[in-house]
Amino acid sequence: MDYVSALLPPVVMAVFFIGVIRVIVKTQGGANKTKEDAAVDAALARAEGSSAGKTDA
Repeated sequence: MDYVSALLPPVVMAVFFIGVIRVIVKTQGGANKTKEDAAVDAALARAEGSSAGKTDA
């Protein structure tokens, strides 16, 4: 039974990892893609705007 306890953690981690990858792949694109892209663009614009206001003299 030692082999079962030795193999169980890697198998559980592999199943969890595959599940995470599947969720990531499924959430790419789709109906929320434009909303997510707009949110990223707004965040980048805010970051660029705040860094443009700070000048080193």
